[in-house]
Amino acid sequence: MSLDLVLGFTQALALTMSVAFVTYVFVIVVPYLRRKPAPVGVPESLEWHFFVPCRDEEAVIGDTIRYLRETFPIAHVWVIDDDSDDRTAGVVRTLKRNGGIRDTHIHLVQRQRPYARTGKGNALNDAYRTLKLWMGRRADTDRAIVVVVDADGRPAPNCLEVCAAQHLFGNPRIGAVQVDVRMINAGQRQPGVSWWRRTFGAGLVRMQDLEFRTAIAAIQMSRGATGTISMGGNGQFTRLSALDSIAGPTGSPWRGSLLEDFELGVHLLTAGWHTGFSLDTHVNQEALYSLRRFLAQRTRWGQGTMQCMRYLRRIWDSEHLTTLGAAEMMYYLAQPWMQLLGTLIYPIPMALMAYRFVVSPSEVVAWFFDGAWVLFTVYGAFGLLPFVLWGPVYRARCEPVGFWKSIAYGFGYALYIYTFYITSWRALIRLVRGHNGWTKTRRNTERGLVAVDV
Repeated sequence: MSLDLVLGFTQALALTMSVAFVTYVFVIVVPYLRRKPAPVGVPESLEWHFFVPCRDEEAVIGDTIRYLRETFPIAHVWVIDDDSDDRTAGVVRTLKRNGGIRDTHIHLVQRQRPYARTGKGNALNDAYRTLKLWMGRRADTDRAIVVVVDADGRPAPNCLEVCAAQHLFGNPRIGAVQVDVRMINAGQRQPGVSWWRRTFGAGLVRMQDLEFRTAIAAIQMSRGATGTISMGGNGQFTRLSALDSIAGPTGSPWRGSLLEDFELGVHLLTAGWHTGFSLDTHVNQEALYSLRRFLAQRTRWGQGTMQCMRYLRRIWDSEHLTTLGAAEMMYYLAQPWMQLLGTLIYPIPMALMAYRFVVSPSEVVAWFFDGAWVLFTVYGAFGLLPFVLWGPVYRARCEPVGFWKSIAYGFGYALYIYTFYITSWRALIRLVRGHNGWTKTRRNTERGLVAVDV
């Protein structure tokens, strides 16, 4: 292949990326930066039920229950013990008795092997069926809201009033709402490890916070235009009547994918429900310091996305989704496959130039200094800018760090994104081998965190 062909390919790619970047900024970034707070509602107009899936969460579940009961006294807390090997269930029972006074707003749903430990979706289904029995046939399922929270999750104190607003659950067509997700340990370093691991871990945590609070939040806002706002695994609010509409004869709204939150959204949207997203409130969760655990978590998410490809026909045929909405969801499902393809295609021009340099180095050097360097600069700039810009956006909307530190965050985020190429291949290998089991991500050490600016 000639250098002219490589040059033509690079020119076309650079032009495409330039147009895509400008579109990206105006469609996603600008609306996110211009967002204004919306009016809130009255929490007492609805009935709230927190679902907290647990497996071996003795270290954190007590504090979580206390937080939920003190912060949201009108809500019920349903702890789902997925056959824990520790004292998770015992902690729940102790708090339920509360010094001899029975707390009727704390409930324990216990699962036992061989039916336990089969995935988060199955655990949530058990809690859903238990809640339905507890409420009885005459319950007002339109008023009941199920809130999925991680065992270490901390919903913001205003989340119920925000979600009760007229544009969210005050609208009877809204079946589910996802709130913003933040990392509770952003700015904290892991104790008891080497300086290198502390520094790297703190940076990894910061990137997870930046990802959720800027890029993911902005994409969720843009999905409001396509009517395809998706659910997350934490801070997921769903109307009980919406769950009923997709539960089927087995009473299973969650269908077992490793990405059970996105899968739930697919079923709700294709059943005719609308979904909402709010940045006016949030839920805190713990980010991961360990790269190994982070890659394992994202591999599971990538594999779950690949599993949801089976819904392509359902999405495309749905009369409740616009063509633009169906295209957006299909684009999301294609992401891991595009990353796999990218790892195969992107190196080709570089490999061809390397070959030509070995064969005729003077020709390549002359070609480069005759103008090819400009194209490569444009290509590199527009390849990085969609990721680097989130550093300054994070500074403007989330954390008041210095300008140059925000630029460093942006370049760090660009490197962080490359991990998804690794996890996509790992997800594919697991899929091919038939390894579809759900493995809980082990938590960080819960004590001794030292807060520092990172």
